[in-house]
Parts: sequence; structure tokens; C-alpha cells
Amino acid sequence: MIDEQLEEYIDLLIPSRKGILAEMEAYAKEHQVPIMEPAGIEMMLQMLRLKKAETILEVGTAIGYSALRMAYALPNAKIVTIERDEERLSKARAYIKEANKESQILTIYGDALETATQVSQLGTFDAVFIDAAKGQYKRFFEIYTAFLKPGGMVITDNVLFKGLVATQDTTNKRIKSLVKKIDDFNRWLMSHPDYDTVILPVGDGVAISMKR
Repeated sequence: MIDEQLEEYIDLLIPSRKGILAEMEAYAKEHQVPIMEPAGIEMMLQMLRLKKAETILEVGTAIGYSALRMAYALPNAKIVTIERDEERLSKARAYIKEANKESQILTIYGDALETATQVSQLGTFDAVFIDAAKGQYKRFFEIYTAFLKPGGMVITDNVLFKGLVATQDTTNKRIKSLVKKIDDFNRWLMSHPDYDTVILPVGDGVAISMKR
């Protein structure tokens, strides 16, 4: 991971969010809802702009923060987002309605391991963003890249997991198991024959995979 002081410096350069986005950030902090780190999400949005993504699939809505950031950054894009936590999805839908983005963002309630049939009816996507249960990243990738257009992009967050994938510095058995799964996913992804992937030490680690 990058030096902590350098990371703080980069975060300070990012313009502060206002209105509903600032409200969502405060809610996420208060209720311990994981949302993408500032530098990570700015990098993701820039990649999506460069890609000129018109259709985006998000695996892991939470309270809708990333979906709304994508909607604001790419106002002509259509976004489909999946969430299994009913309370969080309800909050996301309220925020999306408040932001007047209901026509741009379609929410799907359900476990992403079980919603492929619903997603298949919505066509194919320019980009897939994975930010859900870390231990299931490989399965999410395998399931939803089936709906990725040729030359499409997959963005996966938290792939460095606070640096633990490199240090393995934990005695917590549950965390240790999760770290191993993420490490296994990273190694599998980097050697995938159908994708060109780079892992960037931005935010909590972001993988960018381009379909060949």
C-alpha cells in the first residue's frame, strides 16, 4: 500500500462531496457501512469515463453510494446494482429516489450468487464493478463476466485488504481465511487467459481487468 502520508495528501486533493453524497458518507461512517475509499472511487470513475461506459453492473449496492457516484459521473449510463441486505437496499432506494436517479439506476434485491437469471434479461454490460462478499469474488467474477461485452472492463475493490494479502499479519482465524481467499482470487485473476489485469495500490486495492 502507498505511504499513509501520501494517501492522506491525495485524499485532501479530492474535492469534498456535498449534498446527498456527503450525507451518505456520514451515514456510512456512523453505521459502519463499507463504502469505497475516496482515492479508489475517483480512480474507478475515471476508468469508467475513459471507457465511456454506457451500461454498468454493480455487485454489492450497500446504501447506493457507488451507484450514485457512477450515475453522477456518467449521466448517460444505465446502472444495474445487486444487494442482498434488505435494510441497506431500502436505504439505497431512498437515496436514489432523493437524487432523482430512479430512471438511471435499477436495483435488484437478492443474493448475487442467485440473481444471474434476472441480470441475463437486461442485456450485456460495458463494465462490471464487484464490491460485495470478498470470499465470493471468484464466483461473482465467473458468473457476471458472462454478461460482459467484448473489450469490457471489470473493476474489483478491496483486493489488497488493508495490505494483509501481502503481510498475512493476523491471528484472527476468520480474517486469515478471508485474506487467503482474496489472495487466491488475485493470483487466479492475474493469470486468467481471457483478461488483462492490473492491481493498483489505490484505496484498499483495486483490480482493473480488461476482457480480451
